[in-house]
Amino acid sequence: MAILVLPFVLALAAAPSALSAVPSPATPAARSALAAPSHVEEGIVDAPIDEVWKVWSTPEGWRISGVAKADLDFRPGGLIRTHYREDGVLGDDGTIENRILAYEPPRMLAIQIARPPATFPFKNAWKEPWTVITLTELADGRTRVRVASVGFGADEESQTMLGFFEKGNRWTLDKIRQHFAERHGAPSP
Repeated sequence: MAILVLPFVLALAAAPSALSAVPSPATPAARSALAAPSHVEEGIVDAPIDEVWKVWSTPEGWRISGVAKADLDFRPGGLIRTHYREDGVLGDDGTIENRILAYEPPRMLAIQIARPPATFPFKNAWKEPWTVITLTELADGRTRVRVASVGFGADEESQTMLGFFEKGNRWTLDKIRQHFAERHGAPSP
């Protein structure tokens, strides 16, 4: 065990400032994020975790979630670009860009809006929140999907946007559940 810990300890001894980049829960910004309103939407999808992971990690999967068009640069810092209009062009002012913050295939994807569509009514509130999508494999071969939107401000615009995302996340999860239910011959949820 000491052999595994030693390189980390040596790195800290050589560069004690390495920890200064890690936010402390005692900072005002961290406390604000921890106290910020959030929303969680959960559901069971009638498909194995690897199939559900493709919804979030492939352009075809994003189309299952209800968008008309999608492309991905699937890496930390990469963009997921989506468009709800069939006649839209990815990259135009109707495109939604989400930045990939982190992922752990096939269990977790964290994203944050990098650029909303030009018509998005929440001109400032979109800049802070992020979303964490967590998949849990169930013993019966189905998958629990948890979509947590975190970091909304307490101001009126942020709270209105939170309501918008509550409805949107529910709609998206319902689209995914419906797709897999129909695909596996089960009645729609």
